[in-house]
Amino acid sequence: MTQSPAKLNAFPVFMRVEGEAVVIVGGGDEAFAKARLLAQSSARLVVVASEIAPEFAAWIADGAATHIAAAYEASQLEGAALVFAATGNAEQDRAISEDARRLGIPVNAVDRPELCDFFTPALVNRAPLAIAIGTEGAGPVLAQMVRAKIDRMLSPSLGSLAALASSFREVAEALLPKGNARRRFWREFFAGAPARAMERGEAEAARRAAADLLGDTGAGAGHVVLVGAGPGAEDLLTLRAHRHLMEADVIVYDALVPEAVVAMGRRDAERLPVGKRKGCHSKSQAEINELLVRLAREDKRVVRLKSGDPLVYGRAGEEKQALRDAGISYEVVPGVTAAFAAAADFELPLTLRGVTSSMVFTTGHDLKGKSLPDWAKLAISGATVAVYMGRSVAADVATRLIEAGLAADTAVAVVENASLAGRRKFHGTLADLPSLEERIDLTGPVMTIIGDAVAGANFAGSEPLARRRGTTGNKKFEERVA
Repeated sequence: MTQSPAKLNAFPVFMRVEGEAVVIVGGGDEAFAKARLLAQSSARLVVVASEIAPEFAAWIADGAATHIAAAYEASQLEGAALVFAATGNAEQDRAISEDARRLGIPVNAVDRPELCDFFTPALVNRAPLAIAIGTEGAGPVLAQMVRAKIDRMLSPSLGSLAALASSFREVAEALLPKGNARRRFWREFFAGAPARAMERGEAEAARRAAADLLGDTGAGAGHVVLVGAGPGAEDLLTLRAHRHLMEADVIVYDALVPEAVVAMGRRDAERLPVGKRKGCHSKSQAEINELLVRLAREDKRVVRLKSGDPLVYGRAGEEKQALRDAGISYEVVPGVTAAFAAAADFELPLTLRGVTSSMVFTTGHDLKGKSLPDWAKLAISGATVAVYMGRSVAADVATRLIEAGLAADTAVAVVENASLAGRRKFHGTLADLPSLEERIDLTGPVMTIIGDAVAGANFAGSEPLARRRGTTGNKKFEERVA
């Protein structure tokens, strides 16, 4: 038998307080906290307290409230829409609650649920949109934790978008018939071009986009977001990336993106893996480009989820060009790139005052040509070098840099699966780096950081890179640099 949901003892409502008096009795921290909460409304705040904390008094003096500097009397409550008893004294709060009820005014006694007619919620404010979280006074800390999670999920621009929606409601109802046409308009309004413009802070562009939607009777245009999933740990995903995942109709993701990150998307979103990992390219780049264009033309909101940052070896440039050529709107959401995650795992300063002030992102494959890349010269001059996808060419990297003049004892840090709980860390010198190719036990993505700043890392929990002291374990490399 299905269990019935628990009944609420306090039913949530939104009460009109515009221009109404709300009386707060008390001058301490509890009263100040309620005053700041109520200040998010358009009510007239009245604080009754013969003595008041200095910070609270300064806040009131800025015009946030009216202060009645006198001992409490029941007559001070007359005409109020709401009353808050926040004296910190149980007997005083009880007397205030009884006076308010006698006058027919709803009352809240701070931290005394047995005296309350109503409870103040934890509030997510995107005025005119508001989300209230309550626990009937049973768990205020829990309510604040939930509020923080919801607050992170919602764009700061949502209130401005809601206000814009209010200005379009009458004309939308007049021009658009009930049913699919009206629903499509509002869906595109809150998730399409008007929402994106408002998120960029372009209020007038958002208004024009909304007006354009009113005259568009066809299907809405799709949109693609190139999102950086970060190095792997789901709690390193940005708030903006998470919001887009929650809005996506389709999530197109690479093999290096962990399932835990993909699962943070909307539950009913279509999920399309496209490989893009060494040895398992399920789709070519051209096929991925075509897929993104096709999905957008089907009026889909698409998230193209890439490991790390889409603009750092993520082929975002090719995908952007394909979308641009097809006339598809798109945007880019940056992510934490693997170099930063690896440096954090080692507590390694990528720049270090007096040692290095520049850094280079590269792949080991850049060193396989005949000419020495410009970044190699930067490494020799002291830059920190972060090498992506360099395990299989570690000997080439070491050889070319040593031949170019970088000291063989330059410090090296290597991380497999940066940011994840199962990461592995290795340390050594440039002369030790070729042994990385011999580590067949490393199956996850590997990041290598080279430079004098590496010496400032925390090597606790790190394994030596070379198998034996004084040898790399790579005879071919040793012969080349001997």
